[in-house]
Amino acid sequence: MSAKGEHGMEIYLDRVPTRQSNMVPFEILLSESQERMLIVVQKGKEAEIQAIFDKWDLNCAQIGNVTDTGRLHFYMQGELVADVPADDLVLGGGAPVYHREYREPAYYQQYQKFDINSVPDIRDTEECSQIAKFLLQHPNIASRRWVYEQYDSMVGVANRSTNQPSDAAIVRVRGTQKSIVITVDCNSRYVHADPEQGCAIAVAEAARNITCSGGEPVAITNCLNFGNPYVPEVYWQFVGAIKGMKKSCEKFKTPVTGGNVSFYNQSSDEGPVFPTPTIGMLGLMEKPEMQMTLDFKKEGDLIFLIGQSRNDLGSSEYLYSYRKVKGSPAPYFDLEEEYRVHQAVKTLIVEKLIQSAHDVSDGGLLVTLAESAMPRGLGFNINPDRGIRLDAFLFGESQSRVVVSVKAEGLDLFTETMQKTGVPFSLLGKVHAADFRFEEKPLLTSAQAKELYDNALGKIMEA
Repeated sequence: MSAKGEHGMEIYLDRVPTRQSNMVPFEILLSESQERMLIVVQKGKEAEIQAIFDKWDLNCAQIGNVTDTGRLHFYMQGELVADVPADDLVLGGGAPVYHREYREPAYYQQYQKFDINSVPDIRDTEECSQIAKFLLQHPNIASRRWVYEQYDSMVGVANRSTNQPSDAAIVRVRGTQKSIVITVDCNSRYVHADPEQGCAIAVAEAARNITCSGGEPVAITNCLNFGNPYVPEVYWQFVGAIKGMKKSCEKFKTPVTGGNVSFYNQSSDEGPVFPTPTIGMLGLMEKPEMQMTLDFKKEGDLIFLIGQSRNDLGSSEYLYSYRKVKGSPAPYFDLEEEYRVHQAVKTLIVEKLIQSAHDVSDGGLLVTLAESAMPRGLGFNINPDRGIRLDAFLFGESQSRVVVSVKAEGLDLFTETMQKTGVPFSLLGKVHAADFRFEEKPLLTSAQAKELYDNALGKIMEA
């Protein structure tokens, strides 16, 4: 804070609240205990700040003052115990930069050798139905309703949730037309398979969730979870993830406003956790009429795929959990292609040409369609893409794809607008009454799917 503001500080360490008695100065200065924040208060406003903390039964203490020296002076019991130029402690200033050894793990090249032809394609509608049921109740995909219904979704008086199904949470800011749009994203399988590509996808998918909800991506925070950084292969994962995050954040103009790194997440038996750089993204929606939901609205609406399906099963839940193939590359991803898809979806929302928008992610296209159909008890009938395998079409997780629904009477204008964007799009089928159909063959009903999807996590937790 001193370096950014080009000022100094006098800090009195004996005034710092501590959880342990008799801490010496360096322990107080280097402690990383959580739930703490440093704020600078305008002189004369101290009582107002104290009243706010008292209201919420939180501890606060004035521990020092801002100076114009550019140096940090630390005192303990009236004695000066440290005198340091602020800039010398900050990266980009005079702080030392450490270069740790890292190397590509052997598994990475093995994963790249994965051949999609080594996995049998889906045989028939019955097997397709079986896979759909498996994925809809998989804990990585199933509804988190069991968790969030234990809490009040309308907590607080300053803001109110719109409480409508969308790719990101939308919270209206009371007294304004604006809403904040919030999402959290990371697929650790992708990051394990390819840290740079996987983390770039995490940022891009978070941005896609914001875009599909009608918001504009603004900034991210992160929670970076890795194993032991002294293991060169683990540090390689960390380095790659940071590169991927940087690449996507620069493209979407979403600065990293904060976050944390958690290393040493591993056990002696199973080794390090999959690298999990979780991305929390904030978006802004200027007006409530910009909101877009993910649910199909009525029978007969047309279903389109924006973006291009690919003959790709890399690191999909279907491949990893259903086919039990643990080693494969990250799914197909091209950052420029992703960005163009976002711009196309924004145009469709602004011009009010679509009824719903939902990005294709975990579980692939069929899960995306199911999640759009279930909220209103609707279904769908879709046709295959003859250019790729059936399992890749239905359950592959190649990136940069969004499912939208369009009123039949708006088809011409939708088509004209999409052609102008230059982004690939294709007609998948139509919104159906109450069951999921593939080439008119029933897979399961919307009610069956909803029962599996909504109750899977509760059954697991209560077992």
